[in-house]
Amino acid sequence: MPIRPTSFRSLLAGHRALVALGLVCATLLTTACSSGPDKPKPAELQPVAALMGTRLIWTAQVGASHAELVPAAVAGRVFAAGSAGTVAVLDAGTGQDIWRVDLKTRIAAGVGTDGDTVAVVTQANELVAMAGGRELWRVRLPARTFTAPLVAGKRVFVLTADRTVTAFDGSNGARLWTQTRTTEPLVLSQGGVLMAVGDMLVAGLSGRLVGMNPLNGVVRWEAPIATSRGTNEVERLVDIVGPASRIGASVCVRAYVAAVGCVDTSRGTLSWTRAAQGVVGVHGDDRLVFGVESNGRFQAWQRSSGEPAWNTDRLLHREPSAPLALGRVVAVGDATGLVHLISREDGSEMTRLSTDGSAILAAPVLATDALVVQTRNGGVFAWRPQ
Repeated sequence: MPIRPTSFRSLLAGHRALVALGLVCATLLTTACSSGPDKPKPAELQPVAALMGTRLIWTAQVGASHAELVPAAVAGRVFAAGSAGTVAVLDAGTGQDIWRVDLKTRIAAGVGTDGDTVAVVTQANELVAMAGGRELWRVRLPARTFTAPLVAGKRVFVLTADRTVTAFDGSNGARLWTQTRTTEPLVLSQGGVLMAVGDMLVAGLSGRLVGMNPLNGVVRWEAPIATSRGTNEVERLVDIVGPASRIGASVCVRAYVAAVGCVDTSRGTLSWTRAAQGVVGVHGDDRLVFGVESNGRFQAWQRSSGEPAWNTDRLLHREPSAPLALGRVVAVGDATGLVHLISREDGSEMTRLSTDGSAILAAPVLATDALVVQTRNGGVFAWRPQ
């Protein structure tokens, strides 16, 4: 299925229906579409050496999911949502429900939380805030949202698909401020970057990382990761895609099918940028940044300079998720529901974990000492190293 462009007019509530960008194709330029007879054959997996022991400690179910329903982990709890409207808060140690709500409406993006307030966005363009197993408030948004809300400092921040950032009072949903960005004709129906860094709100707007004052939305700095190029509007899409990797003031991100780069957010300056062809975000540690290219090649870059450290083709065409760096390994899911734990030093596979056989679309998360993933079929799985 080809990528379908989305115009800003179609994003406005009460106007034309949104025609979502299909991201089944990783990129128009470098890979074949994931449907159709020419889909590349996934790399055959070699027997795994099982150099790292793990134990499945619990599983849970939240209902069928999609890529913009990203699980979160805060204060010993896992926050997850299903497409049909379920929002669940699970104990990270046991997987038992702490509370669960059925919003009775389909969910488009989430989950955002500070550990107390939980926020999601519905497909009807409503921002919904919950706490303690009950709904607190909901407000209508002017445009579609594909990025999980950010809950921080008693506020809820939303990045809508028209590249507008809006802040709401976390207690009652009152709109506090809006920062609107001059926009390109098309947007990407994929989660972006919206995060807190110290006393600053950092958002990905088009191909730039932007630092804002969270109290009033005033822009403090902008750092370009990629510049729009190409002969048509689709080729010029360079939106920042989530997740991002933050170590102190260093934030590293990916611009869709264009580049990977790191920004010093204390000064608002670009540390480095390097051409890269991936479609999902990055993660890393204090030494390396990890990401997957659109063809499944797994790549590591030096965090300080952007110089390539290593790459491996062992996951080629297996549609890997965004990665999660975990000490000496990097965790990444794939389209068959497998979780690969890869050595941070050279990309060799340490062990391989199985789920329910459906795709892992979002990056794994770390909940206390447990590795947690959510599958397309809504399974939530947690492992602990032995």
